[in-house]
Amino acid sequence: MDEDHLRRLQAGSAAWNAWRAERPEIRPALAQTSLRAIDLSGANLGRADLSGADLRGARLAAADLRGADLRGANLFKAELTGAQLAGSDLRGARFLNPSQLLTATGWQDALRDTELALGAPLPKAP
Repeated sequence: MDEDHLRRLQAGSAAWNAWRAERPEIRPALAQTSLRAIDLSGANLGRADLSGADLRGARLAAADLRGADLRGANLFKAELTGAQLAGSDLRGARFLNPSQLLTATGWQDALRDTELALGAPLPKAP
């Protein structure tokens, strides 16, 4: 985890997105971070390393999580309405209910465990 990345994210989605727009090459390092109950609505978390992050109760509505590493993240009671998940890695992620994914977009293209198939084929790992 990068303390600077965490501090910037805690400043809110608008400040975070402005920072990300200025530095598109950066892959945010937020692995194992506690982001419990934080409002990340609309945040650009594309390609972020959120592996093992505690996102319980986090608000991720309309967040860009495309290509994010969410392996082993705790998404219990996280709001994913409109979140973009295409290309993300959800293997080992924990949910209150797999149907949480149905409110997100692109979840069918995310790497995920069998219990998160939800009737869609599972993508093959690269």
